Amino acid sequence: MAGIKDVAARAGVSVATVSRVLNDHSGVREETRARVLSAVSELSYRPNTLARSLRTDQTRTLGLVISDVLNPFFTELARAVEDAARNRGYSVIIGNADEQLTLQDHHVRTLLDRRIDGLLVSPADGDSLALREAALLGIPMVFVDRWIEGLDVPLVRADGRPAVHDLVAHLYALGHRRLAIITGPVASTTSNERVDAFRSALHAHGLPLPESFIGQGDFQTASGRRATDAFFALPEPPDAIFATDNLMALGVMEQLRTLGMRVPHDVSLAAFDDIPWFLHTDPPITAIAQPTQELGHRAVAALTDLVEGRSAGSVTLSAHLTARRSCGEDERTRR
Repeated sequence: MAGIKDVAARAGVSVATVSRVLNDHSGVREETRARVLSAVSELSYRPNTLARSLRTDQTRTLGLVISDVLNPFFTELARAVEDAARNRGYSVIIGNADEQLTLQDHHVRTLLDRRIDGLLVSPADGDSLALREAALLGIPMVFVDRWIEGLDVPLVRADGRPAVHDLVAHLYALGHRRLAIITGPVASTTSNERVDAFRSALHAHGLPLPESFIGQGDFQTASGRRATDAFFALPEPPDAIFATDNLMALGVMEQLRTLGMRVPHDVSLAAFDDIPWFLHTDPPITAIAQPTQELGHRAVAALTDLVEGRSAGSVTLSAHLTARRSCGEDERTRR
């Protein structure tokens, strides 16, 4: 079994440097840190003693790093996590990544410095050195909603693919044939899953998805506005738009209003991640809802199992379509 000296030799650094990396000291260059972690991975070195020492004195505190606190989905998720943690005797410290990888990793390292007992993360777009470090150190960690490919970390999520297929079937039944989508960040696991499901559902109905009908977004309101502008600059714009999160759907509504268009008379709109105020828009928005409260509760249950020395596996829940009036559901005659 490889030891810390073997890691130091493989990485070409001193044992002290390996120790600094594994203890997450800030005074290590990123290039050196990456080399050490690569050696740790290649040699299958597991500093279990260190990981245990980090948790010897439990703080009864969990860390939660979410992608965007202004996104109503994550606000509701954070509330559910806090409630579930409090019921189990834990407090929660929250870090908002604002969809920025560097800010996310800063929060992760700060929380680990504070000796939290475990970490819940909904990863921002892209790979994360800090999360890979935490996984290598054996820190109790659970991903919620989003995940990072290749990391062996329990994941609590909702599978939205069946609901996306239901949405496309719903739009098709209402007479829509030119369906567009606004995606999230290119490396986002949830966004890619939703786009793949949308494309597959269109194919099942014999409908194409031209590149011009794929709006590149970033889960922020402004990207919904930009994508809508691009769609309506086309000679033949879409007759329905699917925004893969609620903030981008808000951007679509704002830009349609600027363009003097109405939902659903000029174009239909549906969104992923239902939120309470979708009921109060005019018209109410057809949306795919995730069981947000249960996601938070199940994620806390999995994390506290790890913290308290029990095993924890991944959990997959179901999302569902809620049809309202933003896709022409009330129209008797299609335009």
